[in-house]
Amino acid sequence: GIIMKKKIITIERQYGSGGSEIGKLVAQKLGIEYYNREILEITSKKCDIAPDKLENAEENVPTSFLYSLMLASNFSKSYDNNLPLSDRVFLIESQVIKEIAEQNDSFVLVGRCGNYVLEEYGCIGIFIYGDKEKRIERAIKDYGIDPKKAEAFLKKTDKRREVFYNTNSDRLWQDKEQYMLCLNSSELGDELCAEIIVNAFKKYCEKE
Repeated sequence: GIIMKKKIITIERQYGSGGSEIGKLVAQKLGIEYYNREILEITSKKCDIAPDKLENAEENVPTSFLYSLMLASNFSKSYDNNLPLSDRVFLIESQVIKEIAEQNDSFVLVGRCGNYVLEEYGCIGIFIYGDKEKRIERAIKDYGIDPKKAEAFLKKTDKRREVFYNTNSDRLWQDKEQYMLCLNSSELGDELCAEIIVNAFKKYCEKE
């Protein structure tokens, strides 16, 4: 019902901006669950497909947004094996995410078009971004990306996230109007970003 509105924090993030780390910090500070790759693992069990295969499918853009929409209205069909996995994976993941929302008032979800999928449940949509240099630095230092390939990898990953979001949601990933907060983690740092989100969450939920 309407009372549950806006208790879920969704994070979309540029590659290397620390969105996942910030999401984890927020979940710890609020004592709520954190979901990122976990969605992939639950989906993998649900449809008996290896996680790495699913991850590849996530990276391939669905063939047709309208086709997905048509299927979404009849979920059982989304298990239809004639459909390319890239079309099915988003629908099945969305179903998994909605089931989690049915069972939990509050949690943090990173990626997977969360603010779009959970719109009817209400969510505090966050977009984390940062300057390219700082993001490349993090990719090399924290994620062990080869320095020579880091910039290309960053571009590719951002492009993939953008295309995944735009294709599946029929919105624009970088469009600030669909987020409640857009934070520059290069300027603010992970810890402060997390504190800002936690404060916004608490104040916002009190207001309801």
